[in-house]
Amino acid sequence: MKSLCISVMVLCNVQMPVCHYSLITNEIEIRFVVKRNNMKGRILRYLKHLTLTILVLGIIAVLFGLYHGASLHYGDHPLIYKIDREGPYVFYKNDSTFEVNFIRGKRETGFYVDKKEHSTASEVTVSCYFQIDTTRFDFTLNPTIEIPKSTYNDGNPVIAISDIEGGYKTFRDFLINSKVIDTDLNWTFGKGHLVLVGDFVDRGWSVTQVLWFIYKLEQDAKKHGGFVHFIIGNHELKNMQGNYGASADKYLAVSNILGKFQSELYDSNSFFGKWMSSKNAIELINGNLFAHGGIHPEVAASKLNLDQVNEIIRSNYYKPYFPKTAKTVEGLLTSNKTGICWYRGYFREDLTQEEVESGLNHFNAKSIVVGHTIQSKVNRQYEGKVIGIDIKHPKDYQKNWPFEESEGLLIKGNKYYRVFANGDKKQI
Repeated sequence: MKSLCISVMVLCNVQMPVCHYSLITNEIEIRFVVKRNNMKGRILRYLKHLTLTILVLGIIAVLFGLYHGASLHYGDHPLIYKIDREGPYVFYKNDSTFEVNFIRGKRETGFYVDKKEHSTASEVTVSCYFQIDTTRFDFTLNPTIEIPKSTYNDGNPVIAISDIEGGYKTFRDFLINSKVIDTDLNWTFGKGHLVLVGDFVDRGWSVTQVLWFIYKLEQDAKKHGGFVHFIIGNHELKNMQGNYGASADKYLAVSNILGKFQSELYDSNSFFGKWMSSKNAIELINGNLFAHGGIHPEVAASKLNLDQVNEIIRSNYYKPYFPKTAKTVEGLLTSNKTGICWYRGYFREDLTQEEVESGLNHFNAKSIVVGHTIQSKVNRQYEGKVIGIDIKHPKDYQKNWPFEESEGLLIKGNKYYRVFANGDKKQI
């Protein structure tokens, strides 16, 4: 009303006392200031609520990601793209000749391939070089490749680790600290069993070094009466089948320099391919089964023994892994849902204790050790019958948060231990 009066007075050129006009003006200014302050308060409260909501959602997203194994990649080693001395890459020319290839050179001046042919009747000593600490290890190429047994029973200790994913330094240092090898990479585990439970390729930038290191360890262990068991995982399958979606960029460059398609690095004409395709998907060692994925409950109904299971899966290593419409035993064992190298049911399905034990009882096993599905730590589930050992390992050339530390599993008799990166152990 006062505002209306003022407007009328102004329009009618009515004179007001200065003091009365000043009071009205002050009241209007006070009301404006109050409204402005109220608006600011509402905006600040809205921004606080919005910030808090975003913060809570962000924390939930981070926790969800960590639960599912996600990590933040925040840096690369400066040598990540240096591939001088990379190799060897070995390919068969024919039944009597194979070719050993090393990549030489650098990006600034170009690359070339150092090639040498050898007879398959000969054993050739070669070296594998690791860029980060400028180390190398030697081993002998033996063209004779044998299919390993499916069952072992000698009571000797077992150390198992999985999902190294192309991390040579991580793998090497874990074995040194666990007293499997010494600092000169010599085998020190006697007649023990080193079990590699799949997915030692892909994602990392040291896949070639990891594979040749496994090959060297196999030879060294055999000389001492020990064993290295390289169990095939789904990523070894992917590489044999030409699926390189998870492969580091480095290996596309490597294949191009070699004048090959990337699928040829692990095909049946390559040494890696012939060697990996001889391996088993599941083995029984001192009463414990080892498989990358696991055993679907329906496998028990197949009545197959371990040798037959491995033979079926091995015959499919170079075939597409997608599920078939026909429900066959072969499909059950090789499908990317239910297959031995793929199954995640122990951790993703609501299985009963009876369902878990059906597969174990069929193969006369007391437990099964699996990788494939990420765990926060090496652990035992289903009354100790299922042991998950897929831990996020540090990467050779990449920095990630949260910081990972390797773990593995030690089995001595009927006792099971978490093995930490520094070699310490804890019974589980």
